[in-house]
Amino acid sequence: MKVPILNLKRQYEPIKAEIGAAIDKVVREQDFILGKEVSMLEEEIAKYCGTGFAVGLASGTDALILALKALGIKAGDEVITSPFTFFATAEAVSIVGAKPVFVDIEPKTYNIDPYLIEKSITKATKAIIPVHIYGQCADMDPVMNIAKKHALKVIEDTAQAIGAKYKGRSAGSMGDIGALSFFPSKNLGGFGDGGMIITNDRNLADSVKMLRVHGSSVRYEHSAIGMNSRLDNIQAAVLRIKLKYLDKWLELRRNKADYYTTNLKGLPLEMPEVPSHNVHTYHLFTLRARQDAEPIVRFLTDSGIESRAYYPIPLHLQKCYGYLGYKQGDFKEAEKASKQVFSIPLYPEMSDDEMKYVVSKLKEYFKA
Repeated sequence: MKVPILNLKRQYEPIKAEIGAAIDKVVREQDFILGKEVSMLEEEIAKYCGTGFAVGLASGTDALILALKALGIKAGDEVITSPFTFFATAEAVSIVGAKPVFVDIEPKTYNIDPYLIEKSITKATKAIIPVHIYGQCADMDPVMNIAKKHALKVIEDTAQAIGAKYKGRSAGSMGDIGALSFFPSKNLGGFGDGGMIITNDRNLADSVKMLRVHGSSVRYEHSAIGMNSRLDNIQAAVLRIKLKYLDKWLELRRNKADYYTTNLKGLPLEMPEVPSHNVHTYHLFTLRARQDAEPIVRFLTDSGIESRAYYPIPLHLQKCYGYLGYKQGDFKEAEKASKQVFSIPLYPEMSDDEMKYVVSKLKEYFKA
């Protein structure tokens, strides 16, 4: 049996007619750039995430970059974040000229350890970017308390966690700005790249709106150095259809996560740990082995089950960040996790037989 880590064709088929009609409408109207669909999606995402404002952008990476720009982060500044995340988190910091400063992660949730943040704060520190990894929120209360104490800005990297909750609050709504990604593989994914910032600060929203159009609020007048980062109207139309189903899809993800958790009990694997105050979205269902996970991933792959390690090289050990002076052993939890975690297929349309097959193969591996 072949079991992909994600099957977007199955998501598409039941809503094919709705998607087609939405795209056709945009094409008929020839309204492609920052059109009505984008404006309506911005309103709907802001309402969904519990924020006052949302601004559509060309990608999740751009959302991080423009969030940093809007907050005035620049060369010479330092931004604290996690070394255990997709590269774009730190890359955005570097692109605006600032210096990423890494802080180790919690061993159970893989999110940044808030109790290690304060000792990394210097006079140059201007912001913190907690990453809501794999689909659940970082421990935000202590992060926000530290930020308030030291007058720091907070950008929530919510690329993997739209719909997640922390003590009843939505991912992305707790800091100064939340950055969303609509990359096709995300729980709310478009038909190409796309992103958005969410915020409760009108001035920040207006700043990002200006920056996404080459730093211009009035045509041919440029008050800042911005960039071209506009969410396409066709992508917004697709996302508006999908948004209607998002809560249903997230509930199915949680149900399937419960199935794995129940049926993989007894194996030498750590299940995803979800604090009682969190609502997980299971963008990825990530297991942790007690040893190097590579042989398990190889066995699953040979069995037709797509499995991947997210993320095999922590950011502080990436070649391009050699200039920061970090070395092996600096962030032990991130380094251990990078060797031991692996994600298995989980998506709303996954069949019972496919899930049983994944479970049976993991049991077979450990029995052998």
